[in-house]
Amino acid sequence: MHCTNCGQQIDDPQTKFCPKCGNNLQGATDIKPSGIFCRNCGKQLIGRPDICMNCGAKPLLGNSYCPSCGSTTNAQAVICVKCGAGLEAKPTIVKETEKGNVSSKSRLVLVLLSFFLGQLGVHRFYAGKIATGVVMLILTIIGYSTIIIIFGFLPLTVVWIWNLVDFIMALAGSFKDKEGKAITKWSD
Repeated sequence: MHCTNCGQQIDDPQTKFCPKCGNNLQGATDIKPSGIFCRNCGKQLIGRPDICMNCGAKPLLGNSYCPSCGSTTNAQAVICVKCGAGLEAKPTIVKETEKGNVSSKSRLVLVLLSFFLGQLGVHRFYAGKIATGVVMLILTIIGYSTIIIIFGFLPLTVVWIWNLVDFIMALAGSFKDKEGKAITKWSD
């Protein structure tokens, strides 16, 4: 028997859907199955739904059925013994830019401000962190005002270490603006 859609040879006459294209081999239908089965209840899914309409769970998070052929599987199995498909869940990698957690501010400007004017907290003003920018500025003013009586070295040391950490975070792209969005783009 051959698939009427793609010409794939089908050896098993009991097969309902073409393993290559998903075409329904037992009758015409206007909805083509996706070839994906719910891992919780084993029901074949149409398209790639977020929730299985049969059991109400997320279809690829279970471990009772093979997502490729729908056969029952062992919960600890790594591959399906019937079709050989991998059963381990593939982690979804979502970039910061896809999540919308990237600031529109320039990382280059942040790094330069931190390097040249960081002691005054200017880079924090640029990132929208006004309160901590003011704290850095006040500590720097107090430090330079009292440096003659040696007390000034304490607030200046705090500001220098604070700015060094901010500079390294800005270089690494992990510095966040006031909205919690990472400043990762090197240009506007």
